[in-house]
Amino acid sequence: MAAVSKRYARAFVDVIESAKLDASKVVEQLRSLVAAFEQSSELRVVWESQGIPVEQKRKVLDALAAKVGVTDRPVRNLVAVLIDQDRTALLPEIAKQLDTELNCRNGRIAAEIVSARELGPELRSSLIAEISCLTGKTVTPHYAIDKKLIGGVIVRVGSTIYDGSVSGQLQRIRQRLSES
Repeated sequence: MAAVSKRYARAFVDVIESAKLDASKVVEQLRSLVAAFEQSSELRVVWESQGIPVEQKRKVLDALAAKVGVTDRPVRNLVAVLIDQDRTALLPEIAKQLDTELNCRNGRIAAEIVSARELGPELRSSLIAEISCLTGKTVTPHYAIDKKLIGGVIVRVGSTIYDGSVSGQLQRIRQRLSES
């Protein structure tokens, strides 16, 4: 289903660009709808039910869009298409893919940076500069703390993982010793 989600996300980015919409505003509006969808089992049942007419599902969508502040018509239309095609279950994945696609087209890349402790501003900026140099793109960092790392950092950029943690180094040493 990831390929289908990617196609919807790419097509939606094309709509955003052709209509010259504010991408961050559109993403925020879509996230509001996704949050409502994920938090409400009743909403998921209505949108995914084969027994409820599409017109009623769209009325629910319009009421929800008004409630959460969706003002850009393409956002509402994307969800309406998913309702029509019986693919509302893909909505959260499409929203994630949308972020990835927008980042890619704008020369940005998201990086998950996990460390054993809070990183200082100087270390953060040097780490971001290094990732930017490796990828050739502007980095949007997302930081997390995992005390199990002992020290160092783990950086995930897309499907690539750079493990510079102490626990990762110990694991590699253990593996080399067991191979010898």
